[in-house]
Amino acid sequence: MPSTDVPPAKIGDCRPGPDPAAWRGRLRNYYFLVRLHRPIGTFLLMWPALWALWLAGQGHPPWPVVLIFVLGVVLMRSAGCAINDFADRHFDGRVARTNQRPLATGAVSPAEAVGVFVVLSLLAFALVLLLDWRTVALSTVAVLLTLVYPFMKRFTHVPQLFLGAAFGWAIPMAYMAVAGAIPVSAWLLFIATLIWALVYDTQYAMVDREDDLKIGIKSTAILFGVWDRLAIGLLQVLMLGLLLGIGLDAGRGAWYLGGLAVAAGLGVYQQWLIRKREPRACFQAFLNNNYFGLAVFVGLVLDYAVGG
Repeated sequence: MPSTDVPPAKIGDCRPGPDPAAWRGRLRNYYFLVRLHRPIGTFLLMWPALWALWLAGQGHPPWPVVLIFVLGVVLMRSAGCAINDFADRHFDGRVARTNQRPLATGAVSPAEAVGVFVVLSLLAFALVLLLDWRTVALSTVAVLLTLVYPFMKRFTHVPQLFLGAAFGWAIPMAYMAVAGAIPVSAWLLFIATLIWALVYDTQYAMVDREDDLKIGIKSTAILFGVWDRLAIGLLQVLMLGLLLGIGLDAGRGAWYLGGLAVAAGLGVYQQWLIRKREPRACFQAFLNNNYFGLAVFVGLVLDYAVGG
């Protein structure tokens, strides 16, 4: 007589299944970990990539490549936030602006943050595999820069240079993906992006300067001291000068110059915002850089579309 026993795997038991509410809560914590609710970092990373794509493609970059870069920017910025919070997990709880981040509150564990970084980096790398092998090779540098930058504020007063390199590395990648080469103008655009990172991240660091001094974190805001506004102003002029030269070398005309003029006006507005070094106003100046990058991009697109 055959057995009527039901295999153990099919026996219903009283163990609770996955709690949907718990999973929603965990995904929500990851959402805040990678700062999808604060897209400013994504925009600051995306504008230089788009500048490069339009210049390399002479106003007509391949749309599949544009899509790959846009998605890659979102993934790598999110990965960067995860590893940044892992690096700062012992400091964020002591800074007023960051003490509610998921790692600082214990909502996300350090191991989870590293796991999120690895998964998002692998997804970004999978996207790059759709491009040629030289662009794939360049992408490994982007991952290394993203991994290294968060730890630099312990060793140098200019961690913004590493941030700028991480944010700007999309430029040589874009030129390689679209044009198959990296001309001198691409490296000048990369340098302009480095300078821009010094500008906006110094404004950002001015928000936390007092807390950073207490806990021993280094930044350009601390390095520049009372000369912070002057340093930012000189860097803004230098960056605009580089963008002007790059545009003229590429044969750009009135629309591009108009975009630079709007960007210059925004730079003056940022100087007005930080004039009293009030944390809230400095943070607004930092956020305003999104419009700076947008102005340059719109001018570039219009110049190719209208000016030819």
